[in-house]
Amino acid sequence: MTARSTSLAPVLPLFHLYGDPPEDQAFDFIHVETIASRSTRHAWTIRAHRHRNLFQLLLITAGGGEMSHEAATQPFAAPCAILVPATVAHGFRFRAHETEGWIATFTEDVAQGLGDRSGEALARLRALAADPVVPIASSSDAARLAALFGDLNEEHFLARDGYRLAMRACLALIAIGVGRLAAGRVRSGAVMLGSAEPVVEALRRLVEEHFRVERQLAFYADKLTMTADRLNDHIKRATGVTAGHLIRQRIITEAKRQLVFTSQPIHEIGYDLTFSDPSHFTRFFRKQTGMTPQAFREQGGG
Repeated sequence: MTARSTSLAPVLPLFHLYGDPPEDQAFDFIHVETIASRSTRHAWTIRAHRHRNLFQLLLITAGGGEMSHEAATQPFAAPCAILVPATVAHGFRFRAHETEGWIATFTEDVAQGLGDRSGEALARLRALAADPVVPIASSSDAARLAALFGDLNEEHFLARDGYRLAMRACLALIAIGVGRLAAGRVRSGAVMLGSAEPVVEALRRLVEEHFRVERQLAFYADKLTMTADRLNDHIKRATGVTAGHLIRQRIITEAKRQLVFTSQPIHEIGYDLTFSDPSHFTRFFRKQTGMTPQAFREQGGG
């Protein structure tokens, strides 16, 4: 689904499962369903939206389509897996009546328990999801993942004794399998693996919470009980970019979301992001992207 074809709305919708109101108290939640079960009710188009605390793994076994990922568009074709972390703006346009596969949805507390150390698996999946579509070259890998999704669905549907533990086990195997395939792109040079280092993840969580009003590195360094210089050096060694860059990129990501997915006037977007005046917002956006907010909106994003 191209960003231009996404109908403008006052805000980017926030859902629990697509079409359902947010559920901020969701905990220990695992859900699985076929691609067709929900997409057929929406003409095979899942419009751009986000989830506050849900991670999603999709397996496409037949067909394909286009994914909107933040303000960009990415095609996908079977067989492939797709990773969608919490808070990321995303949507899908599936090829009608020919796309098959599964989608597993789970709260982040579930993902935190999938690794050897608390939070390790979630951090790694988030890093790998920077490039969300994971092609599956091997038919045996695709068949193995499809079987695991089938097992997950059976445990979910039958709800037999011990099914919650069994679902976690199935989900762990799915996450490991998809993670290995995604990591293979890194070894082949297809993508860069983002850092799962704890300080980087802690900074990203703080930025997610405060980026609208806090731009100064000193604020985040204080929260992490570090000096600004030490935090900046730490982030640069781990990611190759400065901490300030991560903060600015989060602001730009939000601005792009609002420009592409909403009809909000540009000056209001700037004020919502606490820029003192529209010209300041325009200068900041142009410096980071090479174009004005108006030009970005007119071309429909990336």
